[in-house]
Amino acid sequence: MSPATALNPMPNPAPGTAWRRSVPALLVLLATVLLLYRDTFWGMAQIWLRSETFTHGLFVLPISLWLIWRSRATLQPLQPSTAPSVLIAMVAVVAVWLLGELVSVNAVTQLGAVALLVLSVFLVLGWRVSGAMLFPLGFLFFAVPVGEFLMPQFMEWTADFTVLALRLSGIPVYREGLQFVIPSGHWSVVEACSGIRYLIASLVVGTLFAYLNYRSNWRRWVFVGVSILVPVVANWLRAYLIVMLGHLSGNALATGADHLVYGWAFFGVVMLLMFMIGARWREDELPPEAQRVVPTTVGALPVATRSAAFWAMAASGLLVVSLPHLWLYQLNQQQNTAAVALQLPPSFGSAWTRGGSGFVSIEPSFKNPSAQTAAVYTSAGESVGMHVSYYRAQDAQRKLVTSQNMVVASEDKRWAMVDGRTETVSMADGSTLPVRGMELRRIENLGTATEQNLLVWQLYWVDGVWTASDFKAKLFGARQRLLGRGDDAAIVLLYAPRGSQDQGRARLEKFMAQEGQAIAQWLSQVRETTAVVKP
Repeated sequence: MSPATALNPMPNPAPGTAWRRSVPALLVLLATVLLLYRDTFWGMAQIWLRSETFTHGLFVLPISLWLIWRSRATLQPLQPSTAPSVLIAMVAVVAVWLLGELVSVNAVTQLGAVALLVLSVFLVLGWRVSGAMLFPLGFLFFAVPVGEFLMPQFMEWTADFTVLALRLSGIPVYREGLQFVIPSGHWSVVEACSGIRYLIASLVVGTLFAYLNYRSNWRRWVFVGVSILVPVVANWLRAYLIVMLGHLSGNALATGADHLVYGWAFFGVVMLLMFMIGARWREDELPPEAQRVVPTTVGALPVATRSAAFWAMAASGLLVVSLPHLWLYQLNQQQNTAAVALQLPPSFGSAWTRGGSGFVSIEPSFKNPSAQTAAVYTSAGESVGMHVSYYRAQDAQRKLVTSQNMVVASEDKRWAMVDGRTETVSMADGSTLPVRGMELRRIENLGTATEQNLLVWQLYWVDGVWTASDFKAKLFGARQRLLGRGDDAAIVLLYAPRGSQDQGRARLEKFMAQEGQAIAQWLSQVRETTAVVKP
């Protein structure tokens, strides 16, 4: 070896060589993530197929792949290089995915699964190459069907705007909750009126439009902000115009399924105008030669060593994404899958005894509980209704806390929600307990002098603890699973006629103060007496 040769390090492989050695390792890692997390991805696909709100998810992956192919002139000269530090982020993501899986939070598990796909690219190809694909990779997160948790708030805003606009138009309105009455008829704001569909569709298309038509980030962010604001306001106007159309036509128009057609037509026109205006400030793309990036070196390693480095990173990624499944398998061996024997007792040990007739009842819209039961308890001439929905072996279709579990659904034909708030109950031992309180009214009495209002309290029982918080219920559920105590939990509703001078509230507080601890003990007995521990 000559001195000149000895002074020169081994040259890096050409970019094409590095791509050929890195891509197979990346494909193996991506295929493993898809295989191990197939239930999560399949759950996403099922939502795309059945929900009009998230149908766009079917097109996210093809669009992302097209965007990467479109950037091939920029990517080709770059030198793939591993990024071992990404393993730290992958460990954090799989931990979050595991917690989401333990408490059946679809949005968390689906976001985590998509994040693992994205991080796999960073791990094997490195920061520079992945950075050049940042938008196409980030666009994959639009495949996650998330956003329905905003629906109640958006429905409330739609009702607020519609009622205000009607009153400003000189039309008298009587409103309770999401229901309102005008002289020509009775209207209600349901899920389809929330505008979530319009918002999500506008955000996805608007983000893609901004990326393709602008080069400066500030213009992109401004247009994305507009694509969020415009559909919200447009939906409010749509709801108002539909009610006005029905009112002025004597309810001959826009009172059935046709008002959904009118809504989408109106939304389409608004979006078209938004894109036409946005196109006036478009920035032309740079010529292909200006987009090319001069490749950078990443160290003077022999070709064989660098090839081994790609596979080493892929193997490390395989280990990380496999760990939560091994742990989950162990936890599932302790899961109780026996049928739930659920029957309310004649009494809980105090003056309240089961029985009573002519008591108004409710049928909550809770999805797929393992068992349900209801009864009326009476003491000294006072009655309280009680409904229990019990959950065991929770999964994507059966879970305690979900936006689909509602005391009163918007399409309920009997009851309308008037008010909702968190209340504090004083227990017999001197402690206090927050409860989720709501007031319901019979729909046929809406706008009349005849009242039939019902006070309802909702509580979660999880891991032997009462809570009114969705977040705490999920947290307690995760703790319960991690400690090997299964996932048994319940929703308990207490209800009574409102009466005058807060009589209904006093009755519910008295019942909960006297029976709350005994009810928790009964639920613990249900869990223990039906427990089946697998070897």
